[in-house]
Amino acid sequence: MSQPDRIHLRDHLVEADIGAFQSERGRTQRLRFSLTVDLRDPVDAGDDHVDRILSYDVLVQAVETALADQRYNLVETLAERIAAEVLAHPQAASIAVTVEKLDRGPGALGITITREAGRMPVARHVLPVRIVVGQPAALPPGAVIVIPDAPPPLPGGGDPRRIALLGFDQAAWILCARLGIEVAETRTELDAAIRAESPVVWAPARLAVEAPSVAPQAAPLAFWLAARLSATRVDIASDAPLPDAPDGIALGRIAGAA
Repeated sequence: MSQPDRIHLRDHLVEADIGAFQSERGRTQRLRFSLTVDLRDPVDAGDDHVDRILSYDVLVQAVETALADQRYNLVETLAERIAAEVLAHPQAASIAVTVEKLDRGPGALGITITREAGRMPVARHVLPVRIVVGQPAALPPGAVIVIPDAPPPLPGGGDPRRIALLGFDQAAWILCARLGIEVAETRTELDAAIRAESPVVWAPARLAVEAPSVAPQAAPLAFWLAARLSATRVDIASDAPLPDAPDGIALGRIAGAA
């Protein structure tokens, strides 16, 4: 039986306050992390799409999220928390996590654990994000995803839905220049922006083309993305009448640019 494809993070150094002994409390020490993840599906070299793979950012973020969650007495508990974070990703089949203390002895002291998806509770950490439709006069703080309110005039002919989505992409690149922020096209880019609490403009064609039931209009696209990202708020940056929002989505209005 062939071995699964794997991705890894090796020798990732972080300083943290950890340890059960009184001498370890209130001071940081160096930790070294190595993660190896078996993938559910083999990597397809012919499909160069970032959303088809488990991003290396997931591994780094799992370490950061686990360390931010609490202070740990044991590296064993920390390793379990990291494993749960990574195994929440659908592409992760199993993981080996090594956590080592580098300042407690003459060498590296630590543990390696191996866990499989489906055999341990997984962490489902949802980060807050706010979605804005239109061109806001000022960007709210935190993670914000801006969606253009309408594409530019579109040519006739062809697949009208695909052409409309490409029009939204064109509008996104125009809007990003006006707002001075970046464009995100993929789920991986959106997730990275949310984690960094950095505003981005969403160019929807690459993701929304896979959801043919979603109308290529600003509000339906915003509500569809909100459901995908577990967002609970959508703001409209214009004086246009507010659309009907699905259950679980708070709808508001913010000032639009003049």
